[in-house]
Amino acid sequence: MAKKQDRYAVGIDIGGTGIKGALVDLKKGALVGERKKVKTPEGAPIDAVKAAVRTVYDEILGQPEAEGIDPLVGLCMPSVIRRGVAWTAANIAQEWVGFDARTAFSEVIGKNVSLMNDADAAGYGEVRYGEAADNVGSVLVLTLGTGIGSALIHDGRLYPNTELGHMELDGHEDYEKFASAKVREREELSFEEWGRRLSAYFQKLQVLLQPDEFIISGGISKQADDFIHLIEVDTPVKVAKLKNNAGIIGAALLAVERWD
Repeated sequence: MAKKQDRYAVGIDIGGTGIKGALVDLKKGALVGERKKVKTPEGAPIDAVKAAVRTVYDEILGQPEAEGIDPLVGLCMPSVIRRGVAWTAANIAQEWVGFDARTAFSEVIGKNVSLMNDADAAGYGEVRYGEAADNVGSVLVLTLGTGIGSALIHDGRLYPNTELGHMELDGHEDYEKFASAKVREREELSFEEWGRRLSAYFQKLQVLLQPDEFIISGGISKQADDFIHLIEVDTPVKVAKLKNNAGIIGAALLAVERWD
């Protein structure tokens, strides 16, 4: 990353409740300047999200830290992404399904962008710069937020679009609708009650994938001390170091690595 434009990139994380982004120093795996954020438009329709992404991008580049830099741009969103096309829509409008999102965002930004699943971006960022940076085995990163995202990485390589939050378990057809952080908040569950739901989920993933470690990411990771000890599973469970910036950092990194 000798060239300045290769050391810095913009990452934008499109979520069900917020759209946030920043300029990222890829040598350090850290944000440069302020993180910019807007509320995700109600229902997250295509045109409104595109406009919000442009707002965040302009605010990022409007900072003095971005002066003189023409950064590559990576975005992530809660969808299975294959060759730039969104094939699912979790907590965003269903009109995204089958939509060429990468081309649309490239037109909005004014340059070619990279686009990937949000949990994949968060997991990749965490493996490169965070809690799992020294792990050369298998790591399963789980983002607990509006839904449950998953990223499976082995020996530093990402297996994309796992979408393990949507698996059927214990009679629940889409388990994230029973055990996400948003559900805990909406149903006013105690951490003990939520921990029992998470335990069943982690135990199932352990049986299916046998990762060397789990890493919890997402906004709720800031409160990990309140619940991580309540997750009953034999595999070690750790907390993401990058916290809620993991998606931004991972998206920026994958932009430079020409993720497609």
